[in-house]
Amino acid sequence: MIPVRADGLLRDFAEAGILVAADVHVALRLARLGGEQRESVLLAAALAVRGVRAGSVCVELATVADSVVPDEEAPPVELAWPRDWTALHDSPVVAVGADAPWRPLRLVDGLLYLDRYWQQEQLVRRELDERAARPAPPADLAGLATLFPGDAPDLQRLAAAVAAGRWVSVVTGGPGTGKTHTVARLLRLLLDQPGPRPRIALAAPTGKAAARLQESVLEQAAAVGLPLDLTASTLHRLLGWRPDSRSRFRHDAGNRLPFDVVVVDESSMVSLTMMARLLEALRPTTRLVLVGDPDQLTPVDAGAVLSDLVHRPAPSGAGAGVPAEAADDGADLDEEGRRQLRNGVVRLRVSQRYGPGIAGLAEAVRAGDADRVLELLADGEALVLEPDPAALEERIRSGAAELRAAAEQGDAGRCLALLGRHRLLCAHRHGPYGVSAWNDRIGRLSGAAPGEWPPGLPLLVTANDYENELWNGDTGVVVATPDGPRAAFLRGTGPDLVPLSRLSAVSPAHALTVHRSQGSQFEEVAVLLPPAGSPLLTRELLYTAVTRASRSVRIVGSADAVRAAVGRQVVRASGLRRGSTPRRGSAGNT
Repeated sequence: MIPVRADGLLRDFAEAGILVAADVHVALRLARLGGEQRESVLLAAALAVRGVRAGSVCVELATVADSVVPDEEAPPVELAWPRDWTALHDSPVVAVGADAPWRPLRLVDGLLYLDRYWQQEQLVRRELDERAARPAPPADLAGLATLFPGDAPDLQRLAAAVAAGRWVSVVTGGPGTGKTHTVARLLRLLLDQPGPRPRIALAAPTGKAAARLQESVLEQAAAVGLPLDLTASTLHRLLGWRPDSRSRFRHDAGNRLPFDVVVVDESSMVSLTMMARLLEALRPTTRLVLVGDPDQLTPVDAGAVLSDLVHRPAPSGAGAGVPAEAADDGADLDEEGRRQLRNGVVRLRVSQRYGPGIAGLAEAVRAGDADRVLELLADGEALVLEPDPAALEERIRSGAAELRAAAEQGDAGRCLALLGRHRLLCAHRHGPYGVSAWNDRIGRLSGAAPGEWPPGLPLLVTANDYENELWNGDTGVVVATPDGPRAAFLRGTGPDLVPLSRLSAVSPAHALTVHRSQGSQFEEVAVLLPPAGSPLLTRELLYTAVTRASRSVRIVGSADAVRAAVGRQVVRASGLRRGSTPRRGSAGNT
């Protein structure tokens, strides 16, 4: 839809699929409020809004013409990109430099921000730099040898030592690399420190991730002697949700959280806004441990803070970051690993979830090596590239029939086991390659009538359901019982049966989007790739999809689509990974 009031550059860029109505309307509104009419300024404002909508914190004006991806359905058109953006320097709607008075837009070092996101980025940068410059917290690391026995270099032991001796640390790694194993032993180490028992908070961005964090930590509790009263919550609940605001919480800079240690799992899903709210709510003497995989898909909202922290230069004066007790554990780190270590980042590398085949595929995708990815997919057994989805339909029909038979017999335990055996993952939600179409298609293949919820139907919870203790992203299955159909969800070691009438937000889940699959694991994964031109086809999406599998991966799509995915990396514009605070008065070259 082209905004009816748009003309000039705004209209040209909207017709080309670069801008949508909301981008244009915000730009025009700013123009009316500030008395700005120059086309290049209005276009820059619309691009800044578009950038946030696309997940970036800002827009890098020098490269924006090469980085934007138009709507794939829009006709190709030559666009007259401005040759320079100097009109921004004297615009009444643009604050130029880090110390300029407030205006709706801010230009610093060639990056154009909506001022709200500039302020949030500055808060995160300032909090991180101040915590890095503060004297390290006291930590007795004598217990490391007991918690992580062995003489060989151990990155898990290194990660625990670094986290114990820093105010902010990051434990990264792919699925199954032992991040939760490391966190559990880190908590035991901190509980053994002299003085009062530290107050510990476990949190994650979503209810599903929080529930899994709590389950994982408690599974380790007996082995390391953790207290059984450790609970995890969403970040919203930790900070204190307020009904009058979507971005402010009860705990903030004037009402700090009462914890000594805060662990945040699935940190790759934390947006810039949420990270800013968390950091300002932490006491200066609180250890923050961020856990996650920066190579996975980025948050739905603006920012990619975990990835920024991993790739950010260390603040000036930062030391080597290796406590003496763990010096040998960091001896084999390469130059990049040592650089990350100065920022308190340790990346775990050895996965116990899957074998060398999937591990090699995941590493080739992560490294951007398309030739190696296609070579591995020629394996024909555990790793397969399949251009025709016909074989996929047969595999799905067979699995659906087995699931339905178990559900009709009322065997909830077997149903939940089968649910974790195979899953179709899609990049899109709609269209011929999307979840909606394939859920309908698979429903017909399994013999279900439209709108029917028969035994064997997989379900996806699409919103947190506190009454039933179900979380956004949880999966279950409809099972026949003597009392009528019930939805079975895994709770602890057994199934929990919930009447269908009590479920408020669920949908069929024969297929899931790759985004929805984050945090899940299946024995076999089929990944349906759209055509190579799809803007959703990225390296992060493919990496996330293949690392959901523990035994086999089947890529359904063309070699060109695989190459497009591996070659297209999500780069969210951000000033955070540039390092130190921008110099005062700096506008940069535009």
